[in-house]
Amino acid sequence: MKDFATIDFETANFKRTSVCSVGVVVVRDGKKVDKFYSLIHPEPDYYNYVCSSVNGLCREDTEEAPIFPDVWKLIEPKIVGLPLVAHNKAFDETCLKAVFRMYQMDYPDYPFYCTLIKSRQVWPGGHHNLDIIAERCGYDLKNHHHALADAEACAAIALKIL
Repeated sequence: MKDFATIDFETANFKRTSVCSVGVVVVRDGKKVDKFYSLIHPEPDYYNYVCSSVNGLCREDTEEAPIFPDVWKLIEPKIVGLPLVAHNKAFDETCLKAVFRMYQMDYPDYPFYCTLIKSRQVWPGGHHNLDIIAERCGYDLKNHHHALADAEACAAIALKIL
C-alpha cells in the first residue's frame, strides 16, 4: 500500500467518545507527505487515572482545546480518498465512529486497515505492541502514547508490511 493515512487517538477515559488527542500521518506514493496533531476537548469531559497515566494528558491540557467536529474539519481535506490505517483498528476505528455518532456527523465509511492484525500474520509469535513492531520494522518509537508519535510509527510499519 502506497497511499493511506494513519490515525491514532488517545482518550481521556474509557468512553470511546472521549478522544482527547489525535495524530494523523498522510502517505502518498510511499512517502510521508503531511502530518497533523491536535488536542481535543473530550466528551465526556473527565479524565481517569489510567488513561492519564498512559498518555500523560489531563483536564488542564484540553480545557481550551477545540471539540472534535472542529478538529475533523482540519483533518478531512488531508485524507480525502485515502484508506485509514491504525495499529489496533478495533480501538481507533470505534473511537472515530463513536465520536462521529455523538456529534451527529455523517460517517464516510472509511476503509480501515490494521497493522496489528497484519503484524500477527507476518510474525505469528511474541508480542505485537506498537513499539515492538515499530522496532522490528526499523523505526525507533519515541514518546509512545503521544497520538502523533504513534501515528508516525504506524505509518513506518504500514510501509513495511501492508
